[in-house]
Amino acid sequence: MRPRRIFRPAPSPRRWGTVAVGLLAALGALMVAVAVPGELFGSAPRDQLWAAGPGEVRVLDGDTLRLGDRVLRLAALNVPDRGRATCRDTAGQPADCAGLAAESLARLIAERGVECRVQGRDRMGRGFGTCRAGGVELNASQIAAGWALAEAGSALTPVETMARQARRGLWAPEATPPESWRGRR
Repeated sequence: MRPRRIFRPAPSPRRWGTVAVGLLAALGALMVAVAVPGELFGSAPRDQLWAAGPGEVRVLDGDTLRLGDRVLRLAALNVPDRGRATCRDTAGQPADCAGLAAESLARLIAERGVECRVQGRDRMGRGFGTCRAGGVELNASQIAAGWALAEAGSALTPVETMARQARRGLWAPEATPPESWRGRR
């Protein structure tokens, strides 16, 4: 009988290539984590300043502006959606309150540049903040003119109270009462 031989493979040299690739991948991931700004993926700073010159500002609604390529909603106020409420225009004719609110906002801006302090985003992804045009705060002015309601708990509630007492805009005698359209967004 023949003796049986058991062959063992020769020990292979340590594979430094695999270890080197793993170390390079870990180093690359660390560099990407450090080099990529934190606000890149939706965690932008909450407080920003947006500005637009007179030719770049468009009124989209009684509480919404387009500043160049950005859209901003005025904070702490509520304007009826188009077709939800009826008010009287300056001639005393029935008109859509939302359209009159947009006209009022357009008059406040009137070929002026706009500066806004953006405090975040609303549920539709628009910037959300307080704006000024020619030294006039647009948020408070819309409420004072009676074309917007102050949101509950807002610092602008006393301004709304004055507009209500003066029976301006949404508070005029023939206007659709805010209770019938508020909260229907």
